[in-house]
Amino acid sequence: MTNKLPNLKINPEELPKRVLVCGDPFRAKKIASLLENVTLLAESREYHSFKGKWNGVEVGVVSHGVGSPGAAVCFEELALGGVQQIIRVGTAGSYQADVTPGSLVISKAAVRCDGLTSQLVPQGFPAVADAKIVEALVDAAKRNELDVHSGITLTLDVFYQGVLEFPHALYQKAGVLAVEMEISALYIISSLRGMKAGAIVAIDGYADADLRNTYNPHTDKVKEAVDDGIKIALDALVTL
Repeated sequence: MTNKLPNLKINPEELPKRVLVCGDPFRAKKIASLLENVTLLAESREYHSFKGKWNGVEVGVVSHGVGSPGAAVCFEELALGGVQQIIRVGTAGSYQADVTPGSLVISKAAVRCDGLTSQLVPQGFPAVADAKIVEALVDAAKRNELDVHSGITLTLDVFYQGVLEFPHALYQKAGVLAVEMEISALYIISSLRGMKAGAIVAIDGYADADLRNTYNPHTDKVKEAVDDGIKIALDALVTL
């Protein structure tokens, strides 16, 4: 009898080789509803896992929660389960004026401002996407006639600011497109464990906005971008 993955609670024999990951368990369920022949694999903590078919190709959908440490548990166990290609879909805050709310960003690499990856690899080790997955995401966006930005994102642990300043202005000047909370963990773990990874995120606001008073990620424009990002990611995943 095959042992289940300890935190995801999935039987590895049931896990597809291609997996879409997202933070929100409810979004995972929504993505799964788009698939044919959907099966619920497991529900464990923030990790809700499904499998089904998109355009006739079997894919998995797994939620990883918020932040790099918990997400890293998900990514590590997907690698243990034999996953070969993994694409993250999610949301991010913009650093650039022309990357407006409702835009889509394909992450080619991530600045490692998280605490997790510095405990896995030396500080200079790069967090980079797989080139073929980036190409597949760009091609899928073109086929769906959707405009996307493509470049460097940043992964940060902090959402609400304390007494220390966010590094937003510095990385804005450096040309980083957006900031989120999990991509660098995905790219580092994928590099270490032999998976191929990529990510596409919908912009739900500007990173330097007042999160307590003016941040509103629930607009129709953002919802449409999230839906478009999911479609692009699924289309890209099944071409790999």
